[in-house]
Amino acid sequence: MPMPTAPNFAQLIASAHTTLARRTTAPSSAEPPVMDAAQLAARIDHTLLKPDATESQIRQLCAEAQQYGFAAVCVNPTWVALCAELLSGGPVKVCTVIGFPLGATLTEVKAFEAAQAARLGAHEVDMVLNIGRLKAGQWADVHADMVAVAEAAHAGAALLKVIIETALLTDDEKVAACVLAQYAHADFVKTSTGFGGGGATVGDVRLMRTVVGEEMGVKASGGIRTAADALALVAAGATRIGASAGVSIVQALAEGQLSNPATGIKDSY
Repeated sequence: MPMPTAPNFAQLIASAHTTLARRTTAPSSAEPPVMDAAQLAARIDHTLLKPDATESQIRQLCAEAQQYGFAAVCVNPTWVALCAELLSGGPVKVCTVIGFPLGATLTEVKAFEAAQAARLGAHEVDMVLNIGRLKAGQWADVHADMVAVAEAAHAGAALLKVIIETALLTDDEKVAACVLAQYAHADFVKTSTGFGGGGATVGDVRLMRTVVGEEMGVKASGGIRTAADALALVAAGATRIGASAGVSIVQALAEGQLSNPATGIKDSY
């Protein structure tokens, strides 16, 4: 995908709006996919990002990830080296967060943090975009911020997920964020930090999937508590689920406990 110059961002975002309007004239109501516990677990980033997380809790997180076959553990950068050691040689990836949770860190610091995380063993990095600059329409600055982190992550053989913090954005801003992430060569767009006052919704995931197409991953995170939540988001287009409740989610699916309605996952955007 060629790198556009800054003046083209408005045109690219307008084009995405046109595509979105065409594809959502008749909103779909996709049925939750038929998926067993192991298949769902393989889409989950088992997450512990609380500031008071201790080493013993991180060790437990990694043990659970190995036991249940989660895609990755998602931890703060201080725990990357430990997780890389505990998970070495196995299929569970190490994911960390960059510029978290506000996204207002200097670009150079974000890029350095991503490079250091990859050096310490992170396979994936989830960066928070510069929310304030996005809302101000400073698209070139937001894009440059993403590019710097993408280059640092990819140089260290790590994937990049861009957290757009949907709860703080209008629909137009969500579209712009996804377009900028596409053209920064990010690997995923992600809904939320979990610290921004809101979480994943079916509608937001559907919107993000429509904008980025099939070229990128979409990670839903924030407020995902049940198997019904997770399956509804997968049906909407999520290829990865970020959750601290991963164990209870896959246990419930294994036991066939899907009767409870999704908790906090809204079908709107």
